[in-house]
Amino acid sequence: MIIFGSMQLANVSGVLTENATINSEFLYREIPVDFYLPKNVADPSAISLLLINDGQNMKELGLEKMLSDFYEEKLIQPLLCVGIHAGPDRKNEYGIASQKDYLGRGSKAGAYTSFIREELVPYIQKTYALDWFREKAFAGFSLGALSALDITLNYPFEFTKAGLFSGSFWWRSIDQTEEEYDDDKHRIIHQLVRNGLYHPGLKFFFQCGNMDETMDRNNNGIIDSIDDTLDLINELVNKGYDREKDIHYMQLLDGRHDIATWARAMPVFLKWGWGTGV
Repeated sequence: MIIFGSMQLANVSGVLTENATINSEFLYREIPVDFYLPKNVADPSAISLLLINDGQNMKELGLEKMLSDFYEEKLIQPLLCVGIHAGPDRKNEYGIASQKDYLGRGSKAGAYTSFIREELVPYIQKTYALDWFREKAFAGFSLGALSALDITLNYPFEFTKAGLFSGSFWWRSIDQTEEEYDDDKHRIIHQLVRNGLYHPGLKFFFQCGNMDETMDRNNNGIIDSIDDTLDLINELVNKGYDREKDIHYMQLLDGRHDIATWARAMPVFLKWGWGTGV
C-alpha cells in the first residue's frame, strides 16, 4: 500500500485506481467516477488533471494498462485521469451550455458544467489533498467531445487542453433539412468559437476517422464529421490559434465511430499532451 494525499490505495499496477459515487445537487443524480492515479509521484504539484467524459467506457478503452505502460516506460508526465460516467440523460447533460440544439437537446449542459466545476473538481482536490494541478484538461468522445470542448472554451483559465475524439460538431440550431439551413450560420460550436475570444495557451487535439459515418450533406465527397471538424479547426485558426503549435489533427483512414478506434488514438493524445520526449 502507498499513501496518496489523504487516501490509501492498492498498488495494483503502474497506476492506482479508485472508484467513487458523487451525489450531484446540480444534476439530481448519483454519478460514478473512476480515478486513475500515477504511483510514486515525488512532487504532487507536478500532477496534471485530465477529466474524461463517458468514463464508463474506460475499461473497454484500456486506459489503465495504457497509463501503466507509459509510466513504466517514462513516456508521459504524472496525470490524474478521472473517468466520469454518463447518465441515462446523456443527450441533455452533454451539449453546449449556452444554447440547446434544434430538438432541445443539451438542456442540462449548464448543470453538467456546474457539476464539473463546483462539485467534481473540489471533490478531487479534497479527496486527494491536491490544492493545485500543473494543468487541467478535458477529453471526450462523440457528444462527450462536444461537451468537453464547450467547457474548455468557456473556462480557458481553468482548462488548457481539450482532447476531442469523433466530436459531434454538427450540433446545430435548426434542422439541416430546413431550406434556410447554412453550415456557416447554424452549427452551434462553430458560432461559439467565431463569436468568442482568443485565449493564449489553449491547445486542441482532434481525431476523426474516415469511417466515422456515411453522411455527406454538401455532397463534396467528404463525410460530415470530417468536414465539421476541419471547419472548426479553421474557425480556431481564424480566431488566432496556431495550426501547428496549438492544434493537432489525427485522421485515421480506417477509423470508425467506436471505442476500438478511440483506443488507438488515445495514446497519441496522451503523448501529445504530456509526453516526456523519451
